[in-house]
Amino acid sequence: MGPRLWKGPSERVANQGERCVNTVYVVGIGDDGMESLPDSARRRLEEAELLVGTERTLAMIPSFEGECLPVETDLGDMVRRIEKARVDRKIVVLASGDPMFYGVARYLVDRLGKESFEVLPHVSSMQLAFARVKESWDEAYLTNVASQPLETIVDRIRIAEKVGIFTNESVPPSAVARCLLDEGISYFRVSVCENLGAANEVVTYGTLAEISEMEFGPLNVMILIREPDVPETAREDAELMIFGNPDENFRQTRPHRGLLTSAEVRTLALAKLNLKRKSVVWDVGAGSGSVSIETAQLATEGKVYAIEPEVEDGLLIRENAERFGVDNIQIVAQRAPEAFRDLPDADAIFIGGVGRETVGIIEAAFDRLKPGGHLVANVASLENVSAATSTLKALVPHVGILMVNLARGTHQLESIRFEAVNPSFLIFVTKSGA
Repeated sequence: MGPRLWKGPSERVANQGERCVNTVYVVGIGDDGMESLPDSARRRLEEAELLVGTERTLAMIPSFEGECLPVETDLGDMVRRIEKARVDRKIVVLASGDPMFYGVARYLVDRLGKESFEVLPHVSSMQLAFARVKESWDEAYLTNVASQPLETIVDRIRIAEKVGIFTNESVPPSAVARCLLDEGISYFRVSVCENLGAANEVVTYGTLAEISEMEFGPLNVMILIREPDVPETAREDAELMIFGNPDENFRQTRPHRGLLTSAEVRTLALAKLNLKRKSVVWDVGAGSGSVSIETAQLATEGKVYAIEPEVEDGLLIRENAERFGVDNIQIVAQRAPEAFRDLPDADAIFIGGVGRETVGIIEAAFDRLKPGGHLVANVASLENVSAATSTLKALVPHVGILMVNLARGTHQLESIRFEAVNPSFLIFVTKSGA
């Protein structure tokens, strides 16, 4: 079977024995109504016999003379009615901004299939909001309070540099701001952008405390920009676990976000370290101390040496250790491998966040590993995987390698979607001898 060619927007043509059905057009519209639509979208509206949308978007097309189908909370019923009507009627679904960006089009495509639709997007109000405050948004955390629980959003905001939030009447900007402040998160500058693209557009700037006391219209986007060089707070009401704690349970390093060993990778690494109650452990490149703390909680009668030269990170390790109530961690504020000189030999060594110096540090650490001890290195690049593996193969007969490739589930509308986590690699060995 040869490749399928896509020739652009057109009505569907039925295969032999199949009924002919119409393509459903999903049209994005701005807050300025019909004036925001290009000619192609206007033509589809003029040809439409059934217009589907919220009461607000339908009100933007007062001249439409066909049947209107207001979207209610029962999206399943909307899908069934569209599927039935498109057999003999031309349908346009009217949505705000970009219908594929936290919009109804994603839900429709999932239910009826991509081949059933053409999407004519408008500029997303999220895109407009970041343009108004003159900030890039390519690495921002973007979310919608209508499709994500507020407590989940707060945990993601805690570790973000930039945030864009679609709020609504049930969860306005003031409620988001109060929730963040209640969680000890106060380190963001806030912009609330209302009625973007319309004549009554307005942008309000303030602190979280100021925004928490204000009222806004229902059509707005909330932008959060993190103040520089401020460590993120840990979630105070979180249940603290022996190991596998969510990342937000720790205060984390700034501006080095991303160096904390994620919960899933950390759990696998701890398993490979094969810790005992009295183990002596080195955590090389300890960062904010997540691995140090969880090894200390497992090696309750042992000692953990958190090797981290950055003074700021050392303070975070100390704060996190106090939070978890562990007192068997010693912070070594020196660079590896020089830091190894005065340490006792280790039963287990974890190496993470050491960059281009990986080979030299692995060799020096392995030399100080006790016979029968375990070494685990966490690296992020294929170059370091190759370098670390080659180094360890010269020292032991067997080197284990895991590529940890994960996706975390999120709830959007009535669907579950998965957000990929950057792949990570674990390289692990056991030193021979009793």
